Amino acid sequence: MFELAMKPLCLVTGVGPGTGAAIVRRFAVDYRVAMIARNTERLNELSSEIESATPFTCDVSDPEVLSSTLSKIRQSLGDPDVVIHNAVGGAFGDFLSIKPSTLMKNFEVNTMALLQLGQELAPAMIEKGHGAIVCTGNTSAYRGKDFFSGFAPTKAAQRILAESMARHAGPKGVHVAYVAIDAVISLPWTRERYADKPDDFFCYPEDIAEHVWQVAHQPKSAWTFDTVIRPFGENW
Repeated sequence: MFELAMKPLCLVTGVGPGTGAAIVRRFAVDYRVAMIARNTERLNELSSEIESATPFTCDVSDPEVLSSTLSKIRQSLGDPDVVIHNAVGGAFGDFLSIKPSTLMKNFEVNTMALLQLGQELAPAMIEKGHGAIVCTGNTSAYRGKDFFSGFAPTKAAQRILAESMARHAGPKGVHVAYVAIDAVISLPWTRERYADKPDDFFCYPEDIAEHVWQVAHQPKSAWTFDTVIRPFGENW
C-alpha cells in the first residue's frame, strides 16, 4: 500500500466500457487513477478489478457536482499529475432538427467541463512545473458534417479551447494535447452494427489508450498538440 500511495495520480473522465476503461487500465500500471463517470455500477466493477483505481460518480456537465468531486479527489488522493478528459456528449441531427438544449448539453460536457478541469487542476501542475492534460476528440472537431450539428460545434470549441490552454500552460511546463480518433471504435454495439466489417476496420480501445499514454509522456523537447489516429484502412 505504501508503494501504491507513492505513485503519481491520473484523473480520467468518461470512464465507459471502451476507451475510458482502456485508458484506466493503461495508466493504472504506473499511476493511481481517479475514475469519473455517471455509472456507479460500472465504476465499482472496474475498481474491484484494478487496485489502484478509485471510483467517483459524477456528471461532468454539472459544474457544482464536478467541483465537489474534484475537491474530494484532491483531498483523498492529492493533485493529479495527468488529466484525461474522455467524457463526451454527442447527438445526431441536422441543424433544422436538433433541439437547442441538446447542443447546450453537449457543450457543457465537451467544452465547459474541460475549462473547469483546467481551471481547477492546472494551477497545481503549473506550480510544480510539469503535468499533462489530454483531451480525446474526433474529426468532428475539424469539420461540420450534415448530421453532426448537435455535436461538431462543441468538439470544435473543445479543440480550440484546448489549444488556447496549451499555448498558455505549455511555457509553464504543462503539456495540453488533443487526440482525435478518426475511426469506429471496437465495442459490442459497433461490432453488431458493422457486423459485415473485418477486424481491421475498427480502432481498438487499448491502442487508443496506448497512444494517449505516449502523448502524456512525451519529452518536453518534442511535444505535440494535435494528433489524429485512425486504422490503416480508414478512408480519409
